Amino acid sequence: MTDNTISFYIIDPHKNEQERADVAKLLAQCDLDFENTVEIFVVGRQNGQLAACAGLDGNIVKCVATSPDWRGESLSLRLMGEMAHVAYELGRHHLFLFTRPYNVEAFQGCGFYLLAEVSDQCALMENTPFGIRNYCQSLARLRKDGQKIGGIVVNANPFTYGHQYLIRTAASQCDWLHLFVVAEDASFISYRDRFALVQEGVKGIPNLTLHPGSQYMVSRATFPDYFFKDKGMVGECCTAIDLLLFRNYIAPALGVTHRFVGTEPFCPTTRKYNDDMKQWLQTEPTRGSPITVVEIPRTAVDGTPVSASQVRRLLADRDLEALTKLVPESTLALLKNKYMPAA
Repeated sequence: MTDNTISFYIIDPHKNEQERADVAKLLAQCDLDFENTVEIFVVGRQNGQLAACAGLDGNIVKCVATSPDWRGESLSLRLMGEMAHVAYELGRHHLFLFTRPYNVEAFQGCGFYLLAEVSDQCALMENTPFGIRNYCQSLARLRKDGQKIGGIVVNANPFTYGHQYLIRTAASQCDWLHLFVVAEDASFISYRDRFALVQEGVKGIPNLTLHPGSQYMVSRATFPDYFFKDKGMVGECCTAIDLLLFRNYIAPALGVTHRFVGTEPFCPTTRKYNDDMKQWLQTEPTRGSPITVVEIPRTAVDGTPVSASQVRRLLADRDLEALTKLVPESTLALLKNKYMPAA
């Protein structure tokens, strides 16, 4: 077939049930799931028949499929060109793409570049050869000398005495510690507020660099299940992609030798992530050096480990007395002034 007669247009899958059903059927034919987080789809039809689709979730391209009848044609190139145009019109210039490893070569022909790949499962690509390179160059300018260089990634939703204990303990065991705050604004506490609370909470630690987060670390692009925990346990692919980016790019740029985490007694998603670190960071790599994972026992108050989820529950109950035991004054003040539910 030739794709010259295919018409492309945009649909909102949440407003058009028939279009949504057709897209879901095509995805199923290609062994892909329909994802409810996709905001819009670019679809291509010929004579009423759905030939191709590609979804956009923020700046992440996903749910890309072409009908088996059209395989081997130039349809994918046209489809991704249409998607790039739509994303550009929405102001989303830097795009990520989730796909299967066997599709990587095809998408390279569409202007995407491989970031990380989990054999036979999934691959993450971006639409620029300079994105991860420029990010790592900016990190390398903040590199510090030392035999033991630590790394921590926190969401801090919100920042608690537990986070503070983990960071101070890790810093005491390192020549230098690099601390990242997850930048994705998908948490109860905004990124701007979370970063400010962490910044206040780590004052006085002399061997620490505080970094803003990026889309290359625990984001909707690298680790979507972290932000959609109702979907169940984190898939191996999601954690692997996120950890491979840290191991292959971020850690070498900063010379990180150890990754520190707190023990996780409550959240299965985070506990699974901690376990996966040992597999993807500590084993012999295909590139770079192994990174030692150090799990620090979580600090407790009145026999209960401190957790951000516990803080959010107490906040919902307006239990300020209990909150004072779990969070620094700066966190408590912000929660009272901005996030306290109405009585």
